[in-house]
Amino acid sequence: MTIWDEVLSSVRETLPEDDFRRWFGATAYASDSGDQITVWVPSEAVRRHIVGHFQEELDRALAALGRRDTLLRLVVAGMDDDDDDE
Repeated sequence: MTIWDEVLSSVRETLPEDDFRRWFGATAYASDSGDQITVWVPSEAVRRHIVGHFQEELDRALAALGRRDTLLRLVVAGMDDDDDDE
């Protein structure tokens, strides 16, 4: 089990199942360097929504796991496919 799995288990308890699946279902653990956890997200819209609406829950989950000072970095997978190229 990754640290992201543990964070998700905690966050899942605070959200309706549909919301949890909608916003966290397509996320994927990328790495944990000790001071930073990197997680892939499917789009910039999902990244913004998670940060804007769930940051407190994520921070609480990290603190409960003894990782209060760990940066959670959400990275959009496939950034090269951005709409800016049009």
